Amino acid sequence: MAERIGVLGSGQVAQVLAAGFKKHGYEVKMGTREPAKLADFAAQQRLSAGSLADAAAFGTVLVLAVHGTGAEDALKQARAANLAGKVIIDVTNPIAKELPVHGVLRFFTGPNDSLMERLQKAFPAGRFVKAFNSVGSAFMIDPKLPGGPPTMFICGNDAAAKAEVTVILETFGWAVEDMGMVEGARAIEPLCQLWCIPGLLHNRWNHAFRLLKA
Repeated sequence: MAERIGVLGSGQVAQVLAAGFKKHGYEVKMGTREPAKLADFAAQQRLSAGSLADAAAFGTVLVLAVHGTGAEDALKQARAANLAGKVIIDVTNPIAKELPVHGVLRFFTGPNDSLMERLQKAFPAGRFVKAFNSVGSAFMIDPKLPGGPPTMFICGNDAAAKAEVTVILETFGWAVEDMGMVEGARAIEPLCQLWCIPGLLHNRWNHAFRLLKA
């Protein structure tokens, strides 16, 4: 596999995606503000870990899997020169620090804005593609659901970057639907809110979205 994956983040989502890429034959390096806390996981998965800049420099494809409130700062620590020209799979959601309201997560963006638009504007040389943000980590890699392959909605300004991410997603067992340019994130990011409502209200987290066509 030609691509080297730099995963920016150290939480559950970052670890699931790093392990998934490793499982599917990619070389993986994780990056975090505190590399020591990934030592055990990295050893278990037989992958490497370092700083955010280390992982960004290593990866030919990057995965941004941090809390939305820290996404821009994480990319700053990864260094703009390490991001330039690279596909950046944006897994983030603009989840605010305030508590949900009746099962609905609060966002720090508005209806005519999205976190990915902000990140693309702040780091214009990065080739951002929104993906993996509308499902729980348990289903991100090789999802097995009775209704067949679920749908991953993606968007981004770079057609070649979206094509590359589509190959990854299909390898991971997803059907892919391209929702256009970066502004499509205004619709895709709120799918996180919708996905979480059954979990937050009824502790049901065993679902994914699927687009049906006539």
